[in-house]
Amino acid sequence: MTDVTQYETVSTDAGEARITWYEAAEPWAVLALGHGAGGGIEARDLQALAGALPARGVTTALVEQPWRVAGKKVAPAPKTLDTGWRGLWPALAKPGLPVIAGGRSAGARVACRTGSELGALAVLALSFPLHPPGKPERSRADELLGTGLPTRVVQGGNDPFGRPEEFPAGPHSLVEVPYGDHGFAVPKRAPLTQGEALDGLVAGVAAWLVTLR
Repeated sequence: MTDVTQYETVSTDAGEARITWYEAAEPWAVLALGHGAGGGIEARDLQALAGALPARGVTTALVEQPWRVAGKKVAPAPKTLDTGWRGLWPALAKPGLPVIAGGRSAGARVACRTGSELGALAVLALSFPLHPPGKPERSRADELLGTGLPTRVVQGGNDPFGRPEEFPAGPHSLVEVPYGDHGFAVPKRAPLTQGEALDGLVAGVAAWLVTLR
């Protein structure tokens, strides 16, 4: 695991946010990753990327939204999440490198909604919640299809918020993590280990990042 370089607290109109930086020795880009509505930056996919990408020249910034920093257990409305993300964007852009907007679940939605206006290079959507579980009619596909930026989706094969085959055709590319659920956990009976699943996730992201250089 790459060592944390520094923690940074950033004031936003939604409260204080926090960035945990994992810096590359010779970075060409910053990948900013927000967390979901049900957890923080300890999520296995965020940690796997933060541990692997700095060695590939991508400084990784794990972003904690103000509600999480404040110790609240329930995420606020999407508009408030977007406000927090906009407020910390200058800190993400401060190194002077291209910034790739990303996140998992609710964080992926924030990146999709705001990436173009903030001048992001691209969008990485981990476990994009295409619809609430069991309610495919309540699609959020418009957020994903409307990024206006190069967009990669990484989705678990058994994600109840949207399996890979449910995603509409569009300008985005999609990588499947076989057998993975919404948190990319794989069953013990699956023909691949949890480590192999995360290795595949990292490889799918790393291969896409190379195309953005």
